[in-house]
Amino acid sequence: MGSDVRFRPAAMNCSHRFFSLEAFFASAADSGFEAVELWTGPMHFFLDYASNDTPEKITRLANSFGLDVCALCPEQNNPKPANIAARGEESIKRTKNYFLRAINVASELGVGIVVVTPGWGFLDEERTEAWKRSVYMLGDLSSYATCKGIVLAVEALQPEESNLCNRCEDLRRLIDEVGSSALKVLLDTGAMWRAHETMQDYFDAFGKDVVHCHFTDAGTVSHLAWGDGERNLEADLLALTRNDYKGYLSFEIVGSQYYADPASADRRSLAAYKRALEEIHS
Repeated sequence: MGSDVRFRPAAMNCSHRFFSLEAFFASAADSGFEAVELWTGPMHFFLDYASNDTPEKITRLANSFGLDVCALCPEQNNPKPANIAARGEESIKRTKNYFLRAINVASELGVGIVVVTPGWGFLDEERTEAWKRSVYMLGDLSSYATCKGIVLAVEALQPEESNLCNRCEDLRRLIDEVGSSALKVLLDTGAMWRAHETMQDYFDAFGKDVVHCHFTDAGTVSHLAWGDGERNLEADLLALTRNDYKGYLSFEIVGSQYYADPASADRRSLAAYKRALEEIHS
């Protein structure tokens, strides 16, 4: 089994927010990545419900540095303006238009995956009401994504990020209620770790519908560079292999400790990944 272990790690620009987008692409290429996942932080790629930067600048950078763009990760959730479970006619309209634009941008870039979350509900309302809004919004967006040939990859979130969907069972119910073949699963190791779940839990629940992975270390907090937490990288890679995972592994490294030198965190993570592969293949 070990000889078959091969994935495509992708750098993410979240921790590069104090550097230019050009510097991020250059860093990803210099560090040895073959792909990137684009987070739409406004300092890098502006996107809202009414307008967005031209996708051509992303295509130009990707071509210049020889990198694939594997997914688009729109800025979203709480306290961001875009909330999948938004309440109120105008807020719902803005959120829907925001994600429709994100799907359009992905289509123009030739990117097949757009990352979405379940959103969040107000603490002074019934959770079931916010849940209904999330299902309805994801249904609408999934219908549009189908027309554009795009897959929406939805991830569970940690409790402080969402009061709707924190565990596999929540995600399973959400996807079942939406009922669209365009809505698949993003396995986020941070949310998985926080919920005391395993990769096998995800594959048992979703099988081949796990199409994307935010792949980081975790310890006292999540979304760490590999080596800064306590997860067993080799065991994670073997679990992905056992379940025939074919997607990318995006290093969604987030934290102020990485902002001054994000390239170092990326390089350390990629080096740890390669060492784990060597151990598996030895």
